[in-house]
Amino acid sequence: MLKMLLLSVMLLTGCDTVPSGYVGVKVNLLGSEKGVDVQELGTGRYWIGFNEKLYTFPVFQQNQVWTRDKNEGSPNDDSVTFNTSEGLSVNTDIGLTYSIDPKKVSTIFQKYRKGIDEITSIYMRSMVRDALVTEASSRTMVDIYGKGKFEFISAVQQRVLAQTAELGFVVEKVYLIGELRLPPSVTASINAKIEATQKTSQRENEVAQSRAEADKKLAEAVGIASSQLTIAKANSEAINLEGDALRNNPLVLELRKIEKWDGSVPQVVGSSTPFISLSK
Repeated sequence: MLKMLLLSVMLLTGCDTVPSGYVGVKVNLLGSEKGVDVQELGTGRYWIGFNEKLYTFPVFQQNQVWTRDKNEGSPNDDSVTFNTSEGLSVNTDIGLTYSIDPKKVSTIFQKYRKGIDEITSIYMRSMVRDALVTEASSRTMVDIYGKGKFEFISAVQQRVLAQTAELGFVVEKVYLIGELRLPPSVTASINAKIEATQKTSQRENEVAQSRAEADKKLAEAVGIASSQLTIAKANSEAINLEGDALRNNPLVLELRKIEKWDGSVPQVVGSSTPFISLSK
């Protein structure tokens, strides 16, 4: 009889393991002490009684995506829909990267009484969705779809951080996956506006380029004209200086005539005076 009792106790108890990268939480199922053991259990093997159950939580980085694609994430449509300040509906796929503070595993289990997969798919998704809805409600479609997209998702992440930090979740990143899905009419309108803006920018660039080329040609012409004027002024000043010098020194002119004379006497002598003065 005693042996049967001991065998029954052994069958109702045993060892359980907390794997590497996990933290265990031991739960008392019956009696006045039922509930969660406040002590987190690290990696190792633990004796679990017939009145106890061990839950394990991963404390390494988790990455969860909620998409419309049935081949990514869950087979359901987990994408999130929200409205802008104009009331326009936007659908998007979104991702979350987070981990759990090992020291707050018991606190998380006591609050949610769920495993990590259920906590992520139900509660974390709700927090992210609510943050998206709240932040989008004060922004226009242009703000969210255009250059304000980064600011928008950063604000969503900060809002999720504020909700989860005290609970023991360490949120590292909230991010959009792919393009925002908008109503076709809105997409066409935004694309038309973007195209018009691009064309305007292109025309402005072309005008600026033409103006730059014209300014370059004008600068070249001004430079050539300035150079020619400088040369002309220099030549004029040189002629004036030479004329003044010859007037002030008439013998210089005679000297130049002599330098150019080849020594031949003119064959025809008229009444004109020789080109060289023979006076002493």
